[in-house]
Amino acid sequence: MLVSRLHRFFTAPIDKLSASEHLRTSTSVIFWFGLSLSFAFFYGILGLLKAFKNEYVVQDDAREYVFWMQRFIDPELLPHDLIADYFKSITPPGFATVYQLMASLNINPLLLSKILPIVLSLIATAYCFGVCLQIFPVPMAGFIATFLLNQSLWFQDDLVSATPRSFVYPLFLAFLYYMLRTSWLAVCVTLVLQGLIYPVFIFISEGILFLRLWNWKYCSPRLQQKHSSLLLCVAVLGLGFLAILPYALVSSEFSPVVTATQARAMPEFWPGGRHPFFDDNSWRFWLIGQHSGILPPLLPPLIWVGLLLPIVLQNVSCFPLVKQVKSEVIVLSQIVLVSLCLFFAAHALLLKLFFPSRYISHTLRIVMALAAGIMLTLILDALFRACEKMTESSLRRKRFWILVLMVTLGATLVLYPNFSNSFPKTNYRVSNESGLYKFFQRQPKNILIATLSDEANNIPTFAQRSILVGKEYALPFHLGYYRQIHQRSIDLIHAQYSDNLLAARQLIQKYGITFWLLDRAAFTPDYLSGKSWLRSFQPAFTEALNSLEQGTVPALVMLTKRCSVFETKSMVVLEADCITHGLQQ
Repeated sequence: MLVSRLHRFFTAPIDKLSASEHLRTSTSVIFWFGLSLSFAFFYGILGLLKAFKNEYVVQDDAREYVFWMQRFIDPELLPHDLIADYFKSITPPGFATVYQLMASLNINPLLLSKILPIVLSLIATAYCFGVCLQIFPVPMAGFIATFLLNQSLWFQDDLVSATPRSFVYPLFLAFLYYMLRTSWLAVCVTLVLQGLIYPVFIFISEGILFLRLWNWKYCSPRLQQKHSSLLLCVAVLGLGFLAILPYALVSSEFSPVVTATQARAMPEFWPGGRHPFFDDNSWRFWLIGQHSGILPPLLPPLIWVGLLLPIVLQNVSCFPLVKQVKSEVIVLSQIVLVSLCLFFAAHALLLKLFFPSRYISHTLRIVMALAAGIMLTLILDALFRACEKMTESSLRRKRFWILVLMVTLGATLVLYPNFSNSFPKTNYRVSNESGLYKFFQRQPKNILIATLSDEANNIPTFAQRSILVGKEYALPFHLGYYRQIHQRSIDLIHAQYSDNLLAARQLIQKYGITFWLLDRAAFTPDYLSGKSWLRSFQPAFTEALNSLEQGTVPALVMLTKRCSVFETKSMVVLEADCITHGLQQ
């Protein structure tokens, strides 16, 4: 019977087949695993198409890491650059090592940042499939879980950013896989890699290991492992500490870290600031805040079906395949519990454990994908069983609608991304200012460019030259760094909009400015008021805006023609020496 064959093909558990069906079991696993990797590869290719559609393309967040890593190719780039030195200091050593190793093979960091996401997605897919089979030995469930996870990853820009957080998914899923298989050496390796590449997650992994030492039945936790396991847990905790120690020591170069009290007083951490965190709307702050909220934006919608899994697991009569769900399913609850504890701990110890959302958004995406994969497989099995029982002609109509429901679920699973214009979401930044970058590349490697233009975010990556300040690089977390950026920004705003050319000369001499890049609309009130991130730099911003609104002409306007050395339709580059000489004439 066709329905029975389809039922067996889609939902047969691999550990319940007889020895004579071993080959069929292997074929089933290979088929669904291969299909999982195929879709992961396909989504990765969609991302690559966006990455290579223009000569100058870079992912938004990747700009913070890729630009200084170009020193691996040419050590003379960005000499004595405050911004490059800072981002080097906060980059986890394991992550930097990956790029350095690839650079030793002549793979440019910018190119690697575009290729890396597809590699990481394939690794995450393989481990997600394996984790699902450890919990629920039905290959199709593994396929659905990986399918939903990949869709969810490409609806966000975490994976595609090629930053340390991109490694969360393969590393954490690898940790779960080896932990469920009790491969302790591999567990230790993944923990070390987490500590070296994305230290935040080692707290989650070690929390899960700690919970698994205990028997929580009847709400009376007791050690259920032997003393050797307890010693192993202690050893793993120590290993994790050693793994994050180098990162903690190096990042202290630009200490102190901003405190919660200081952050609340800084406009940079409020809406409109460089890194908004606080919000007067409590519901928005606690629920959907980008860095503070407990509910991450999870797509596709089918992933939320996973919320029903705890209920369905208690209903064996309606969902007989529940019997195949192993006790290891408790790991999903353990992940959520540890994540929630760390989420609230991060709120209580504000900014000392970095942003709270880091502890919940990634893990919840993984848990929901696994739970939804199991849940949808249980539903499919129940529908197949219902069809098999309907043999009488009077029930053919019901049987037809059940089949329609199954097809609809399958079509929704596969086709949903086609209805979204933002899929895959890459957040790639495309620039057409090739002439500008080539001009700067022809200049000495030790030049310093002053600008308030948004192009400041791209120049270090595409032109490999230093800038005085830039929005992308104005991170307010380490005061040893940000105080310098804050002062630089105030000085630049004051010099650019002052009616006295002396301010420009003082800026040039103080910081050693070589070129001054101006947008052609830079001296209009709308231009300045549109740059919300500059509002943090008071009183310079307000004074400059008021001056423009009152019709005051900045002194630099008089020198834009005389000192111009390069122009595009939207920008003009002034030579700093010419500006200095203009004051003397």
